[in-house]
Amino acid sequence: MSDDKKIGVVRFLGTNCDQDVFDALENIEGLTPVWLWYENKFDVHKFDGVVVPGGFSYGDYLRSGALASKMSVMDSVEEFAEIGKPVLGICNGFQVLCERNLLPGALLKNKNLKFIDKWVSLKNNVSEGLWSLGDETLNLPVAHGDGCYYVSEEHLAALKDNDQIWLTYDENPNGSVDDIAGVLNAKKNVAGLMPHPERAVAPWMGSVSGSVLIQRFLNS
Repeated sequence: MSDDKKIGVVRFLGTNCDQDVFDALENIEGLTPVWLWYENKFDVHKFDGVVVPGGFSYGDYLRSGALASKMSVMDSVEEFAEIGKPVLGICNGFQVLCERNLLPGALLKNKNLKFIDKWVSLKNNVSEGLWSLGDETLNLPVAHGDGCYYVSEEHLAALKDNDQIWLTYDENPNGSVDDIAGVLNAKKNVAGLMPHPERAVAPWMGSVSGSVLIQRFLNS
């Protein structure tokens, strides 16, 4: 429909969760997903939101998300974020946003040095604004090898002071500082998380918590 919100879904070489994200968005009434190719810039005024999906862009060579963060489409994503529009990075997308300095901190190898694939329970720590999710515990799957969120003590204090710690794990699977699973930028329009909301949008998947999170674009 013409009044649907148009959400760009970024595709990099090696990304493998992009179709899942596209389908999840397409199944939410009021949202229309559109592909954004890594080589191309886009008109930031024609979109209402952008998602950077997960999935081993460029094989995670150099560092997870490092090569993807240099692609042309990210120039537009950065411009999009600068004008205050919502951007969501999922797993590798979270890593890309950190590499681009659109989100604070870095994602390091899991403390056990093993790939982690499991369901986790998450607590929302944001009480107001676009990414507020209420008091309900979220159940989402994680699947990553470089999911240990790191930030210095000084910057961690700043994140706490500015309410930028978005989601925390009930049981920390990867060694992230302060159990952090997701963070916001200072303006609160860019969000990143390691769990995969697009894999929890229907009862048969095991949870619908992801739908609640993805629907935030309707409130932007």
